[in-house]
Amino acid sequence: MRTLPRLLAGCTAALLLLTAARAADWTEDYSSALTQARKEHKLLLLDFTGSDWCTWCKRIDAEVLSTQKFKDFADQKLVLVTVDFPRSHPQSDAVKAQNKGLQDKYGVEGYPTVIVLDPNEKLVFKQDGYEEGGPDAFIAKFPKPAK
Repeated sequence: MRTLPRLLAGCTAALLLLTAARAADWTEDYSSALTQARKEHKLLLLDFTGSDWCTWCKRIDAEVLSTQKFKDFADQKLVLVTVDFPRSHPQSDAVKAQNKGLQDKYGVEGYPTVIVLDPNEKLVFKQDGYEEGGPDAFIAKFPKPAK
């Protein structure tokens, strides 16, 4: 009989880990993310960042993108793409070229910049730079579902 409670506890722990992993799903692969957004009818969020050197990028990550409230929202509504321009950690040439192309396509001139697209790559909104307010203010920028 002791085995059943342990088994249930183990399954619960595994489920919590899987849920936590899903909330943090970011990709660098724009094409795959776009395909997923179309398939799941979700918005595509592009986080243009200098992850290892940009102070404001680190701040938006800590105060918004890494919060549980944002992760819960993202799980339901978004496909997340990191478009990174690091100074000290390596990237493949393909990722560098993709990121430069996205930067040019969307006119990104500074970091952080967050761009949200619909599944047809139509701009939903763009945020240049860091803005205070945490996840609530950020989530409020997203379009509300039609009633």
